Amino acid sequence: MNLKILPLLVLLTVGLSLFASGCTGPGDSRVNESTGQEVKVTESGEPIVVAVSVLPQAEFVEKVGGDKIKTVVVIPPGADPHTYEPSPRELGEVSQARMYVTVGVDMPFEKVWIDRFESINSETLIINSSNGIKLKELAAHEHDEGEGAEEHAGELEADHEETGLDPHIWTSPANAKIMVENVYEGLAKIDPGNETYYAQNRDAYLKELDALDARIREKLEGKKERNFMVYHPSWGYFAADYNLTMIPVEIEGKEPSAQDLAELVDLAKEKQVKVIFVQSQFSTRSAQAVAEEIGGEVIAVDPLAKDYIANMDNVSDVFARNLV
Repeated sequence: MNLKILPLLVLLTVGLSLFASGCTGPGDSRVNESTGQEVKVTESGEPIVVAVSVLPQAEFVEKVGGDKIKTVVVIPPGADPHTYEPSPRELGEVSQARMYVTVGVDMPFEKVWIDRFESINSETLIINSSNGIKLKELAAHEHDEGEGAEEHAGELEADHEETGLDPHIWTSPANAKIMVENVYEGLAKIDPGNETYYAQNRDAYLKELDALDARIREKLEGKKERNFMVYHPSWGYFAADYNLTMIPVEIEGKEPSAQDLAELVDLAKEKQVKVIFVQSQFSTRSAQAVAEEIGGEVIAVDPLAKDYIANMDNVSDVFARNLV
């Protein structure tokens, strides 16, 4: 070996050793600069990939997981979560996930794709975020009366896969808290080394959800006619939480007939409804027709926005302004 090169090799070796000693390896810890929390590094040193079905779930996962996780959302913004079918590319992205948080109730695409997804990556932990939530039927389906009604309702509660259940569980802050707890339990299971970190994040976010709930109740306090009309019945859990009555324009998932529209107009007048709430994923034609007949207006509210607390604050402001 050329002796002139030897000192250079020694310096290079020492430099690399010093660099390596300053790096964080698997099982080591580092400090999150924004929170001051000590965080253990995963075996790969990379964020844990967590897949979710809808955007609000991504918010919950990121609030609990912090900088330890990376979310992949199966249903993109603007898509209808009831009918969306992931592409092979999207399924490939989801297959990298260590954990998949499902809505877990009456989402057709979940029923179709979960088995296929598990066949791609059987080691992925599947978390049902509706676990522990008291499920309700979609408003348009609440028509069971007479003999057998109670038995049928019991069957629905026992089987989350039965059609007719309301999947929009996150529109209730109380339900959101349960979903956050389910997310925490999943993350603690796949990454027990950071359980304390996840628990601290969970507790902080639960306090934010409690404050949100208190603000919504204050905004809606004193409203006498607590009725609102929506095209698609996305706000049933919200209505149940805050003693409101939701009137859907959509009939059994379909556009209303001319007779249905006439009945809706009469009902809106009777209940002093002046606003029809819509969302971008659905047609607004029928809602516009009702609004014109009652001299009201159509306002868009989005149950699928990611920034959950800011969105729910905005939505509750809109509801409060338009309730009598």
